[in-house]
Parts: sequence; structure tokens; C-alpha cells
Amino acid sequence: MKSLIVYSTQSKNTKKLADAIYESLEGEKDIFPVNLAPSADSYDLIAVGFWLMGGKPDPKISEYLPTLGKQDRLFLFATHGAAAGSDHVKNAMNHAIGLTNESDLAGVFTCQGEVNPKVLEKVKQKPEPPVWIGDADDAVGHPNADDISALKQIIAKL
Repeated sequence: MKSLIVYSTQSKNTKKLADAIYESLEGEKDIFPVNLAPSADSYDLIAVGFWLMGGKPDPKISEYLPTLGKQDRLFLFATHGAAAGSDHVKNAMNHAIGLTNESDLAGVFTCQGEVNPKVLEKVKQKPEPPVWIGDADDAVGHPNADDISALKQIIAKL
């Protein structure tokens, strides 16, 4: 199996997950930040990772996902400041899936990612802070070893 891992990261949280996927996958594999990603045409599995911005995948991944075809087998992964399993995260992942041109979805994984303190201060100053702001303290230290282990277990089943 030939796999491609494409990711976008702002604070290195999503890169940690991308590296864990790379380590876990067997066979031929490549890993690239989204701005350097090659065509996905010759790959059997494409894993795409992103961070959330405004309740959606970050802009670079939002542009990349529609380039994938219906025949592509896709695994999505994301990091976020919101609570795991929150509506905010579910809606963002559904939005990402909607951008994929109905690719063959092999699975998804999300986990909290520590939010940069400068970003936190900035968003706390907004007249209407984002819905996830109350969960941000719980994101400190994530992704952690438990998050990486859970991801690797999912990848092993692919």
C-alpha cells in the first residue's frame, strides 16, 4: 500500500499526529505539509490533517480537500481547542467531509491540541469569544501520549 500524509499545522499539534500516522503506516509512504503536497493520484490512502479555524478546517486544507477524487481512500485527522466530541468538532469534521468530493472515507480522528497562549489572549478579547474558549484549558498538553496511542490503534486497523 502506498500512503500520503498531508497536513497543515499552526502550533505543531497536527504535525505530531501526522508524524504518528507516518510511523504507524506500513508500506511506501510520504508526508508533506499541504503547501508542498504532490498529486494524490498514485496513492492508495491519503491522510489529511488540519487544525480548526472558525469551526472549519483551516483555509489551506479547505482548499486542498476538494482536489481529491471520489476514488481516493481518505483518512481525516484534526486538532482543536474544543472539547472532544463537542458539536463544534462534529460540525467541523462534517464540513471537512463535505469538501472531499465524496472520497472513500476510511476514518476520522480528532483530539484536543494546546492553543498558543498568544492566540488565546487574542480570542478572549473578542466581543463574542468562540464557543470552544471554555474548553481551551483542558487542551493544554495535548496531543499527549494517550492521544497518539489512540490514533495509532485506529491507523493499525486501516
